[in-house]
Amino acid sequence: MVATRPVDFRCGHQALALIVQNELKLDPHSGVTVIFRSKRGDRLKILVWDGSGLVLIYKRLL
Repeated sequence: MVATRPVDFRCGHQALALIVQNELKLDPHSGVTVIFRSKRGDRLKILVWDGSGLVLIYKRLL
């Protein structure tokens, strides 16, 4: 799942999980992978549940 609006990149895994739950109406602990982008579109944050906890991956695009 790709979030369509940019997010504040100061957000950590808890805040992003709340966005997934409240705005996307998905369970962040269900195994869904959600990709968030920065306002400039040059960075990504990927939130995924690995079965034992939330994993937050940060990627800077060139």
